Amino acid sequence: MIEKRRSKIQGWGVFATQPIAKNKRIVTYDGEKITNRESLKREVRYLKQGHIWCFKLNRLYVRDAAVGGNVARYINHACEPNCYTRVIGDTIWIIAARSIRKGEELTYDYSTDGEGSIPCRCRPGCKVMI
Repeated sequence: MIEKRRSKIQGWGVFATQPIAKNKRIVTYDGEKITNRESLKREVRYLKQGHIWCFKLNRLYVRDAAVGGNVARYINHACEPNCYTRVIGDTIWIIAARSIRKGEELTYDYSTDGEGSIPCRCRPGCKVMI
């Protein structure tokens, strides 16, 4: 249903290989389950490389996709995304926010809660920092 390819947004991206219906669960965001404290240490290193791999599960835990992650780690941020995320227990789902066409790049709003240090590249002229 999806595949990793080069992206016009940033580096690698994830693209639909077939149409995806609205509200379809597409893929889980996998990675090592670590504490928020540990994620803060790792994120400093990742941000220097221009990446955000840590996804908050709750106030105590995070999934670090740089360790044990899957293709979902390559889904790029967009301010007007075609997907959204839902945390169910310890599982993070990427879900279609609308019908997605074959060949379309999947995106979701990273909704980071730290100070943004990576410029958004979702469209020319976007001034958001993620």
